[in-house]
Amino acid sequence: MIFIYDVDDPEDVAHVRQLAWEFIDWLRERYPEQLDTINHYLNTQNFAAQLEDLLTYFGPPHGTCLLAKEDGVPLGIVMLKPREPGVCEMNRMYVRHRARRRGIGMALASRLIERARGIGYEEMVLSTLDRHIEALPLYEKLGFEIEHRAPDSGDAEHEICMRLRL
Repeated sequence: MIFIYDVDDPEDVAHVRQLAWEFIDWLRERYPEQLDTINHYLNTQNFAAQLEDLLTYFGPPHGTCLLAKEDGVPLGIVMLKPREPGVCEMNRMYVRHRARRRGIGMALASRLIERARGIGYEEMVLSTLDRHIEALPLYEKLGFEIEHRAPDSGDAEHEICMRLRL
């Protein structure tokens, strides 16, 4: 059985960091022609520093980090952080390859949306690569709509911004 946890202890923080770096490795392997975009993302998002101080960026009272596990084995993550008044951002959703196509991404995202509503956010935004073909239908099924291409991206033609009214 899959369990989804709010990350709040050092062991789970370590699992989240590992999964987040796996996500980046997966992106680099899958999209080698977009390495500049991925590296720009890492720099502008201050990725390493945010992971180092994970619960400051993705913790209560204005955010959260969720971890999916099965039999104690970490399978997936998703994070929420404030963006601007009334608006939050979904970040770094990732499910390990062996656990895909089991509804874990949907469960993580749905729980994150619940948490965002509980915190009091009115809208949730996210950005993704246009070739991330597994993620786009999931986001659309959750009710996200394409807002625009990311204007501050190093490779804006490949980055899509989406928005969900909560």
